[in-house]
Amino acid sequence: MTKASGFALLLVLAAASACKADEPRSTAAAGALRLERTIALPDVAGRIDHLAYDPEADRLFVAELGNGTVDAVELRSGRVAGRIAGLVEPQGLAWLAKTRELAVASSDGSVGFYRGDGLTPTARIRLGTDADDLRVDPRSGQLVVGYGSGGLARIDPVRHVVVATLPLPAHPEGFEVEGDTAYVNLPDAGTIVAGNLASHAITARWPTGLRRLNFPMALDAASHTLAVAFRLPARLAIIDLPSGTMRQVLPTCGDSDDLFFDERRGRIYVICGSGDVGVYQRGPAGYAELARIPTAKGARTGLFVPQRDRLFVAARARDGRPAAILVFRPAP
Repeated sequence: MTKASGFALLLVLAAASACKADEPRSTAAAGALRLERTIALPDVAGRIDHLAYDPEADRLFVAELGNGTVDAVELRSGRVAGRIAGLVEPQGLAWLAKTRELAVASSDGSVGFYRGDGLTPTARIRLGTDADDLRVDPRSGQLVVGYGSGGLARIDPVRHVVVATLPLPAHPEGFEVEGDTAYVNLPDAGTIVAGNLASHAITARWPTGLRRLNFPMALDAASHTLAVAFRLPARLAIIDLPSGTMRQVLPTCGDSDDLFFDERRGRIYVICGSGDVGVYQRGPAGYAELARIPTAKGARTGLFVPQRDRLFVAARARDGRPAAILVFRPAP
């Protein structure tokens, strides 16, 4: 919102929604996720943003926005094995398997590329302002980044150049790529859009109505299903594609910022700053809430890694406790 008073009201309502959503914790299926271990992140202060995974080296990368750093965590040993420092609020991360590079999007509008072995810089692209979420197109291997006051850029990860852009009417938050189609959350515009990365045009708009602050998004390509979480009120929407019809709208935890499909189990995980992971199970009638798993206040980002069958949740330093990665193992 543009007016300060309106934004303040949104914050109050969002906080109330988060508190309300946090009240009815489900304990019947608390075993849906089991905390397996905690990996400390030494010398990390402030907010933590998104994560990425290198399957070959079994490393987790952590964007430490408030610290201006990215850490590389060896999962076998549970230790931080490398760090990129001096960044301006790193937000989005993507591991590029073909070139064995890590891409880092930062709020200064840059996308930096770092060689996987020693995390040494190899290239940098300037997009203007607020380079945010990153995705790797599974079909082409190209990198897609949301940035600025409204745009997606497709980047050739070998040549480190922008090859196409999709103009958008507002800053993109969570988005997913399927072929030439990108599905994008635009919370400042109160809408979700579908756009064609090849023709550079928006092909569909789905207003969110009274549901606002739609930040995280996930795509289940096999079932043509999009999942979107809203912060105001705290809701999880299950959307049919390509129609954009909201098939279900379910209560969820507050201050959500990441969500993932667990295709093996037919589940959705919603990671929330209220200190929960919401677990939803698919059944004959659709999705239903299975459990709310406690994490830590402010831990609203993470990554589900199917290859490792683990959910990683990033917990910021708080109340004398250091920042950490909480490693959850899903139950059968």
